[in-house]
Amino acid sequence: MNFITRLSALCLRKKSNMQQRHQSSRRPAIPLGSRILTDPSKVFEHNMWDHMQWSQEEEEHAKEKAAENSLVKVQLEDQDKYEREASKYWNEFYKTHKNNFFKDRNWLFLEFPEILPEKIRGQLKIEERPLEHTKISITNSFSCEKTFEEGEKYWKKNSGDDSTSVQGYAYNKKQSKSAANSPQGKNSKEEVSVLESFPGSDATYRIFEVGCGAGNSVFPILKVIWNTPGTFLYCCDFASGAVELVKSHSSYNSAWCSAFVHDVCDDALPYPFPDEILDVILLVFVLSTIHPDRMQRVVNRLVKLLKPGGMLLFRDYGRYDTAQLRFKKGHCLSENFYVRGDGTRVYFFTKEEVQNMFTLAGLTEVQNLVDRRLQVNRKKKVTMQRVWVQSKFQKPLLLTLDNPQETTKMHPYG
Repeated sequence: MNFITRLSALCLRKKSNMQQRHQSSRRPAIPLGSRILTDPSKVFEHNMWDHMQWSQEEEEHAKEKAAENSLVKVQLEDQDKYEREASKYWNEFYKTHKNNFFKDRNWLFLEFPEILPEKIRGQLKIEERPLEHTKISITNSFSCEKTFEEGEKYWKKNSGDDSTSVQGYAYNKKQSKSAANSPQGKNSKEEVSVLESFPGSDATYRIFEVGCGAGNSVFPILKVIWNTPGTFLYCCDFASGAVELVKSHSSYNSAWCSAFVHDVCDDALPYPFPDEILDVILLVFVLSTIHPDRMQRVVNRLVKLLKPGGMLLFRDYGRYDTAQLRFKKGHCLSENFYVRGDGTRVYFFTKEEVQNMFTLAGLTEVQNLVDRRLQVNRKKKVTMQRVWVQSKFQKPLLLTLDNPQETTKMHPYG
């Protein structure tokens, strides 16, 4: 393992020399949008305005509205019902709306270019401008990819064509079979079988979307990766109706994608692939549907699926979004956590909560910001203050610079 150790240490040195960018008082640049409302009389000329700055009065008004609609809580027995039957309510949602409720998220590659392998990003010519709120530049966030690809080629060359790479280590399949047949390898026989047969086992770049719904992120991603060898997409939802919609779509292809039903709140449920093989995990408007008391355990488990150096990309509802302020009394489950009329639930985050949750799970912050926009209904002459939290967190590499021959202790959730 000395060769891989040296490669990892080299990547760490490169990362340590990266220029650090910190949040400033200036508005963020593209890709979070550049349509700035400077003349209030022109508010109805566009459907959306970017980087809205709230006045102190607007902030106080939003706090008052949230406090007011939180005064009357849902009864505990009903809260238990919404928790127990969460999948039922989401299944009913997809049965009613099918794939017509949400639009495809074609903005994904602008906001999250890290979803794709670096070579595809180059082909798409996604504009990557330096952002004041970004701590590690997007262009460098996968700067070690080529080095690791060279390391993988090295292991295939020196371990033979029968070698396979799992969880960052190289194995020879003949050696694996030998180990499985040994007296000590009774349990490893099943392990080897899983490692050799899981969907996407031949891929070199793996993406996982949690809470895929009807596929509004899945299909924009598949349109890009379908002819890219070595790239594979996993997606899951705990609503079986949503997964059925994805698998029945004309663009779904099991050669590039594996969709499956999974409840991320159930730690005992196995994933259809090993830990530490994912390059990217996508969490877009999904964590907010989970009870706040269970979020940290969910994140901890997901982090185990990431490779060292892998990225977790997050976007969800922010505190005092219009959707929160519109709730009537009697819909509040707990602080900033509500149930809609159809039985589905939603939480509204602050960026501090998001930072705390992901750093506790052992990830390093790359980006974490509040995205405030003004949504406009030009026909009805109505405006809505939208608030989202957008974040990028990275799993640290596990090797130290001081002694590259030895691995560091795993972080608590690594």
